[in-house]
Amino acid sequence: MSSMAESKVTGIITSLNILEDDLDSLNSKAGDMKKQLSVKAITEIDKLLEKTREMATKEAEVIINASKDKATAESVKITQEGDVKLSKIKSNIDTNFNEAVKHVVSTVLKA
Repeated sequence: MSSMAESKVTGIITSLNILEDDLDSLNSKAGDMKKQLSVKAITEIDKLLEKTREMATKEAEVIINASKDKATAESVKITQEGDVKLSKIKSNIDTNFNEAVKHVVSTVLKA
């Protein structure tokens, strides 16, 4: 009976060793899977970061172009208003030139 008991104990120990090896293998595989998931997560984060940068750049370009167009329109408006005022000043000078010359001549002659 003792040899039979030893045989059963040896069988149980062998089974436990096999289970321990299987657990070690599963732990190793789980560690590898964690590494793969980590690498995949980092890759996806990098892709999302790049897409976010592209979207932000495009949005910034839209805002800059809109601001540029607005500034150009305001510049044209200011230039047109300046041209109108300059034209009025030139017209006033032309209209009053003879009278101004007469005034200067009379002021010089009185002196």
